[in-house]
Amino acid sequence: MLCKVSELKGYTLDSLNGKIGEAKEFYFDDRHWTIRYLVADTGNWLMDRQVLISPYALVEVNREEQVIAVNLSKQQILESPPLDSDKPVSRQFEMDYHGYYEWPMYSDGPYIWGASPYILRDLENRRESTEGEKSCDSHLRSTHEVSGYHLQALDGEVGHVEDFIIDDETWTIRYLIVDTRNWWPGKKVLISPQWIERVSWDESKVFVHIPADAIKEAPEYTDKIMLTRDYETILHIHYNRKMYWKDISGDR
Repeated sequence: MLCKVSELKGYTLDSLNGKIGEAKEFYFDDRHWTIRYLVADTGNWLMDRQVLISPYALVEVNREEQVIAVNLSKQQILESPPLDSDKPVSRQFEMDYHGYYEWPMYSDGPYIWGASPYILRDLENRRESTEGEKSCDSHLRSTHEVSGYHLQALDGEVGHVEDFIIDDETWTIRYLIVDTRNWWPGKKVLISPQWIERVSWDESKVFVHIPADAIKEAPEYTDKIMLTRDYETILHIHYNRKMYWKDISGDR
């Protein structure tokens, strides 16, 4: 199901033996635009370090109760490799972290989850699928950091990134919510990361090879709109883009 990142913030994180905190923000990689870690606000528990939860452990999002079920115990999290709260996520930390939980590295393979387009929760399947795969470098970005980035169309700035819409099955970022109202009497529209030409992290800008008028005339997005497949189809037809759900080989 598709849901906004901002809606998930504050959801209770329910471990195998009790609450461990609340969802604070998310880290995604800038190659596949997929969530790699949920950052937990643990209150007074483990407050001297960042507590990161991989989607491998996020088994269910309950919107009615605003709870995210985490398939880990408090002891597992307590004994996991520590990451100082003021330090970025390094490659070495990720290797130690995934090794501790026996999860494959998402960078070991061509798909968004390494050797698979989906999260493989069965240990034996994961071991078989990662044999012989090569690693690639990815850089993690914070959803909080990228919120506010300006969107640069072919012929000028057209808005800024307000939020993200993720698929809680693959934990892929499907859309950026772009607010255009500061540039003209506009609206909110959706832009897929697959349509992004590049991101200037130094300039805090997202570049798309799309004319400003096409973005201006795109289907409006509001909180009341249901993100149905019909709506997504209209959106992709408007931009003349390939529909991601028809890619049977998975996200690359």
